[in-house]
Amino acid sequence: MSGGTLEFGRVASVTDLDLNQQITANNAFAIDKIFEPLVSFDSDGEIVPWLAEYAESADGLTYTFTLRDGLAFSDGTEVSPADVVFSLERHIEVGGPLPLEAPIDAITESGERDVVITLSERYTPFLSELASFSNGIFPQDFGGASEEEFFEDPIGTGPFVVETWDPNGDLAFAKNEHYWQEGKPYVDSLVYKLVADDTQLQQQLAAGQLDAIDDVPAANAAQVESGDGTVLSQTSGWSTEQVFFNTQREQFADEHVRRAVALALDREGITQATTFGTAEVANALLPPTITDSANETVRPLDFDLDAAREELAKSPYPDGFSVTLLLASGDSQRAQIAQIVQESLAQIDVDVEIEQIDIAAFRERFFAYDFDFMLNSGQSDAPDPNGFITFQADPDGFSKSYWTHYSNERVTELMRQGRTTPEGEERTEIYQEIQQTLADEVPYIPLFFPANLKATRDDVHGFTVLPNGSVRFEDAWLAGGAQ
Repeated sequence: MSGGTLEFGRVASVTDLDLNQQITANNAFAIDKIFEPLVSFDSDGEIVPWLAEYAESADGLTYTFTLRDGLAFSDGTEVSPADVVFSLERHIEVGGPLPLEAPIDAITESGERDVVITLSERYTPFLSELASFSNGIFPQDFGGASEEEFFEDPIGTGPFVVETWDPNGDLAFAKNEHYWQEGKPYVDSLVYKLVADDTQLQQQLAAGQLDAIDDVPAANAAQVESGDGTVLSQTSGWSTEQVFFNTQREQFADEHVRRAVALALDREGITQATTFGTAEVANALLPPTITDSANETVRPLDFDLDAAREELAKSPYPDGFSVTLLLASGDSQRAQIAQIVQESLAQIDVDVEIEQIDIAAFRERFFAYDFDFMLNSGQSDAPDPNGFITFQADPDGFSKSYWTHYSNERVTELMRQGRTTPEGEERTEIYQEIQQTLADEVPYIPLFFPANLKATRDDVHGFTVLPNGSVRFEDAWLAGGAQ
């Protein structure tokens, strides 16, 4: 069952492999094939030892990680505690979009295989945070290369190494011959093929031109499932499809306007019309698969046109206004959502112009806060609620509340409490209040929780999808491969 090349279709190319500087899925889910963290999570979202076993002190302030015996990088050199210290300290220095937020006092070597991390105070999401791809381990001093040189041809412990790479096209991986999981990966090579439209992805899969695809439009899920030679993969995920407001825009700086928009959108109708039974309506921000989701208990702003008009009447724009909705092209589902948003808001005299641009330009625009409101998804990288909440509600964080510039002092205070409060009823209440406040003040409107919809040809086996949407390709194999 080993051997062969697996070709995986994706709608966006890999543009950067610096694990400490990246966040978008196009890069993250290539990076995690090259670099691996000390701990990870399984397909159920449970934290598991990965490059190291670990022990936590009774007071929650000291973590000791013991590297796997014989662990090596892809160039065959042994992984040492010094490599771990260098990697994590570099991440702390860089910060980046997924920084190590834990209050780390020290990261030290201890003997030939141990690394000790000491915290200044208890930090409940520490292991969950450490499981992110951004905490992958690489050689001390970049193996003697400059940073730029290293990330053009990186060395890690992951199942694959970069063979050829076009930042505007395809990326070809070769099998890491020194991978620590014996016998894996099963395939000799993995190719990320750029196909810029999700409909074309499905067509090429159906034609046998691709072995697997990263995204199946919900409208086509049933067709793929019943197709000749194709297999649908549908799993629960850690993402939330949302409408995001730029609160620096004068209209959306007003809470009444945001509430009016939320009340004018029939979230259940949008979910039914665009996800074809593959998604769950979102009442709260956190998906039910994330610890302390309040989806069953939060009080959302449900569809009510009269209430929407009343809210708008309380704003400086009682007679409506004109605004532009930004989204990436090539996504048929979001294009349909945009049309529904446009039609819905017309009923409260809000004139919406839809602007679709290619995904690279789309990211540049919202990274620069150059939008009125947009369609996008929020994605957790771990099962703990802190990461998702921090990225979407921390005004001082990398994304400035997911590029909305939303700020609420009480929410910020609760976020900090959540990080130091042990798991249990008190912590659940903290995240319940945060999610209710976000539902009331609406810096973004959660629409639905999409499933991870991917697909393969029927000769692909071991296709393991993680809750964050990544795939463990070390487990994948092709029927008919060399024995």
